[in-house]
Order: sequence, then structure tokens, then C-alpha cells
Amino acid sequence: MDWLDAIKWDAQGLVPVIAQEAATGDVLMFAWMNREALRKTAELGRAVYFSRSRNKLWFKGEESGHVQTVHDIRLDCDNDVVLLKVTQLGHEPGIACHTGRHSCFFQSHQNGQWVPVDPVLKDPESIYK
Repeated sequence: MDWLDAIKWDAQGLVPVIAQEAATGDVLMFAWMNREALRKTAELGRAVYFSRSRNKLWFKGEESGHVQTVHDIRLDCDNDVVLLKVTQLGHEPGIACHTGRHSCFFQSHQNGQWVPVDPVLKDPESIYK
């Protein structure tokens, strides 16, 4: 059996993926993978996702330079969520979010509102030209 057959893919052939920084445990981002993306991630040791909006493989960092080196690929107990333990490259500290922040999870619920609590490390206009 192919190791990819153990995964419970959704109706579109995708599985949710969480990228976690290996050194700190910070949750950096959430994305999707299809079989090809997960196979390439394992082969290359670099995060490759599936962009639903572009309907194609997305090599993390292909435009921004913010590549994710993958150290470990884990599957949850229900076989329907993948966890990548990564090192975020391309800027110090690493930028995983297209907003120029370290993590995509930068908003905190405070008094009935979503408040940005993490700084922009680099202006996205200078990242995506």
C-alpha cells in the first residue's frame, strides 16, 4: 500500500495541513495539499501545498522567498489532518504569512473584536512585487 493511501482525502482530493515551526512550536499557517503536493513535500524536504484559488501546486516561497524546510511530516489519529514541522526561511524571524507576519494566526479575539497582536515584519508590498 502506498503511504498516501492511508490519508482520508476529502471529496476534492485534498487534506488540511498545519505548518508548525519546529524550533518554537508556533503554528505558522494552515493550507491544503493534494497527493502530488504531499508526495513532493516528502521527496524535496520542502513544503509544497495546493492552491485552491489558483488550482495548482504552490511551492511555499516561490514568489516571496519564504521557503519552509520540512523536518517531520505527521498524520493525526483520524488520518485526516497533516502536521508539518518546519523551519521558516527567507527572513529573520521567519515570515510565513502573506501579510508579512511570522504567523497567519496574528489576530486575537478581544472584547468582541479581532485585534492584530503580532507585528508586520516586512511590508507585503516589498515581498510580492
